[in-house]
Amino acid sequence: MLWIKALHIIFMVTWFAGLFYLPRLFVYHAMSSDAASVERFKVMERKLYYGIMTPGAVLTLVFGLWLWLGYGITGGWMMVKLLLVMVLIAYHLYCGKLLNDFRQDRNRHGHVFYRWLNEFPVLILIAAVILVVVKPF
Repeated sequence: MLWIKALHIIFMVTWFAGLFYLPRLFVYHAMSSDAASVERFKVMERKLYYGIMTPGAVLTLVFGLWLWLGYGITGGWMMVKLLLVMVLIAYHLYCGKLLNDFRQDRNRHGHVFYRWLNEFPVLILIAAVILVVVKPF
């Protein structure tokens, strides 16, 4: 099970790296006005979302579910962590919607919106790590 735990952590880090970087790309994309930059950001965002973030998310969930079922983990902290994971999945999907809006040149937000959006996964990460390590309830 330690290998499964290691893989879960590796893919969680991969997923979060994308969750931290994609909104930052959105910041720069929203500030861009020349066609070459806009097209470059579209390619970077697509490759990050589909090539790194989504596989990282799927593998995080697969190995996390394996751990959960394998160890039979219960407790209030685990239920809250699972709720946070669901929120994170919704955030991931929302980022995919924003990516699609940029791809179709339909962005409706300014760079400040994306700067704030970029902070959300930090809060989820802090809460999840505290729940897993401290197990407060």
